[in-house]
Amino acid sequence: MSQSVVIDCFPGSVQRYRNEHAIVAIDVIRATTTAVTTVSLGRRCVPVDSLATALRAASRLTNPLLLGELGGKMPSGFDLTNSPAQLALRDDISRPAILLSTSGTQLICAAAGCQAVYLGCFRNCASLSRYLLGRHPRIAVIGAGSRDEFREEDQMCCAFITEALINGGYEPENRRTMEIVERWSGAPPSACANGKSAAYLRSSGQVNDLEFILSHINDINAVFKLDGDEIVMLPLELQSQFPVPNAGAPGIPDATSLAPQGLA
Repeated sequence: MSQSVVIDCFPGSVQRYRNEHAIVAIDVIRATTTAVTTVSLGRRCVPVDSLATALRAASRLTNPLLLGELGGKMPSGFDLTNSPAQLALRDDISRPAILLSTSGTQLICAAAGCQAVYLGCFRNCASLSRYLLGRHPRIAVIGAGSRDEFREEDQMCCAFITEALINGGYEPENRRTMEIVERWSGAPPSACANGKSAAYLRSSGQVNDLEFILSHINDINAVFKLDGDEIVMLPLELQSQFPVPNAGAPGIPDATSLAPQGLA
């Protein structure tokens, strides 16, 4: 059976892939990084696509932690903005997190009901790439986008995962997919440090999140998936059912090849 992969952007693009593709949702700055960090620490995480949905989810959970932003601002009554750095410092992991963001959680929720929905960021792109190889015949790797732009950090993460799949035998579904892979092949994560998302974090006093994102590269050897309305970390035995290439294989980024190069 032929295997193929495509890169796309924005929550609205999910409809093109709903029937035939597994989805990889990517919002490096910051929703998928925050979600992966949340679940890796042992905290439950429920992504939502609106403030109303967040409040409904909160009413069903015991002492939830409300995380997120809309248009860059933390909604009234929330505990934290969409900050992986701040979240990583908290020790109240028994409190389930409800995560809301302008773009990233919109993408995750839009993909609900597809054959599979995975979350990718710089922290787990190598392990996710290994897991996906040969597991689904068609895969759509989708960046969340911001302000109608396919931001650099999301292009990079999409490209890292897609390059690994192509090197593992998948065919790119269109020329645009291959162009994005070629543009970012071999680039360090710090290549996105001068982009608009990074500039926003600096100008809004949230440089700690930029530093966190660029200093946590493939440090989580796990796969994160949407299960119902909750993000879960797959058990190790499920992640290792089928032998696949190691992180150092061509096209699969590892912690050495993607080491941070500074924030200039």
